[in-house]
Amino acid sequence: MFHKTLTMAAVVALAAVPAVAQTFRAENRVDVTPALNNAFQISSGGDYGARGMWCAASDYAQDVLGASGTSRIYITEPRTSTSGPVTFSLDANGTQGKSVSIVGASLRQLGANLSVDHAYQFCYDARITNSR
Repeated sequence: MFHKTLTMAAVVALAAVPAVAQTFRAENRVDVTPALNNAFQISSGGDYGARGMWCAASDYAQDVLGASGTSRIYITEPRTSTSGPVTFSLDANGTQGKSVSIVGASLRQLGANLSVDHAYQFCYDARITNSR
């Protein structure tokens, strides 16, 4: 009886521990790290720069968060250094949405956003490179 009670207590305790966030590897081999409230962080665009980061953001939004192609991806924490991470979200989180006109500069703009489909177009760069 004691063993059964102890086992149940262990199961309940483990169920209360939040699952460790798993890193997602996007199709362009860029890592995406989940954050709080369906936000996610990307530290590097790999060999594809800003286009690689937007590609990875769209891949994550579709595959993990179930976003549609018309959903918007927003930068909720912009890059503060030349190699710092960028936090993206499907929720504008109170930012003033700004259309992206220059992809590289967009990583430093709070509220910069693209549709999931538009951002996914940047994944073609990786497909062309990987098919060679």
